[in-house]
Amino acid sequence: MNSAETTPQALIGMVDRLIAFDTVSARSNLSLIDAVETFARASGAETDRVPAAEGDKAALWITVGPGDGPGYVLSGHSDVVPVDGQPWTSDPFRLTECDGRLYGRGTSDMKGFVGVCLAMLPEMAAAGLARPLHIALSYDEEVGCLGVRPLIARMRERGIRPLGCFVGEPTEMGVIVGHKGKCAARVTFRGRSCHSALAPRGVNAVEYAARFIDHVRLSAEALARDGARDPLYDVPHTTGLSSVVRGGTALNIVPDTCTVEFEYRAIAADDAGGLAAAASAYATGVLGAEMAARDPACGVTVAPLVDYPGLDLDPRSDLATLATRLAGREGHGKVSFGTEAGLFQALGGVPSVVIGPGSIERAHKPDEYIRPDELVDCAGFVRRLIAESR
Repeated sequence: MNSAETTPQALIGMVDRLIAFDTVSARSNLSLIDAVETFARASGAETDRVPAAEGDKAALWITVGPGDGPGYVLSGHSDVVPVDGQPWTSDPFRLTECDGRLYGRGTSDMKGFVGVCLAMLPEMAAAGLARPLHIALSYDEEVGCLGVRPLIARMRERGIRPLGCFVGEPTEMGVIVGHKGKCAARVTFRGRSCHSALAPRGVNAVEYAARFIDHVRLSAEALARDGARDPLYDVPHTTGLSSVVRGGTALNIVPDTCTVEFEYRAIAADDAGGLAAAASAYATGVLGAEMAARDPACGVTVAPLVDYPGLDLDPRSDLATLATRLAGREGHGKVSFGTEAGLFQALGGVPSVVIGPGSIERAHKPDEYIRPDELVDCAGFVRRLIAESR
């Protein structure tokens, strides 16, 4: 190994530093951003912090090399999912090595990838790059891909037009050229309560919610039966479901409130937002109208929860071809889970692929882990990207 190359110990050390920050989405990520920004500047990189409107979080844009030309983006998120109620066998916020595995919350999703990119900043700075390499570090990805949006807006404001973006979600370093788009919302049914012995005098919010749930189910069944197909997905069609329902207080009370959270995940041939809008229109225009006809105080309201576009990159494109070459892989795939890649492509006009170390099968679970050899494999990909950018 060249003496200038980042060592496996340095890769693990950076991941260790990142895991120690408890950046569950409900909490601030500023301590992590402070540490990363200090390290990046000390490594010879330029930084641009993009604070959240509330001031408790921030995204970070890091640049190595000439800032006025098109280059490539390595993108990751700083937040992780909660560990509450999960039976971890080690401290989730302390990197623990055991039997060739590195355990900790976010090791696969996705502080392993971010750690590799940051650890290699000195190597990037020493390479004499002809075109820039950027690291984009966002927040609140796990709750709707929220923090990357102002980061992309800042990129556009500054006139930065990258050649492509590599989003490091865990794909076992396979090249992913597509993922489904998602739209989700919460529907609240406001009924009128009364004693269950006088049920016809009330307006049963739970029963109206049940009709809505059935509507979503029937539309999902139609998509599965007759809808468009994309065989590169493990579930090759658009899906819809209701997932969270809350309503009712006692068996002998007609419920006056019920909420339903639902979603659609769409392949490129379908529109998740359009499907969700149609379901919401049925809730307000049909069910809500019926409820209001029985009592003007009753009705339905809809609140958006999550909305992000899918990714659909031509596998013959320059970026997809480059990604497969840098990864030393043949072929490509698509995944049903969402990422920030669709937003870089849709909002930023940046061709994007998803590629990163670790496995999505380990993400969000207790005893999440990554292996040292997976970090080294990812570092090889980044090193070849550095050589491409000289």
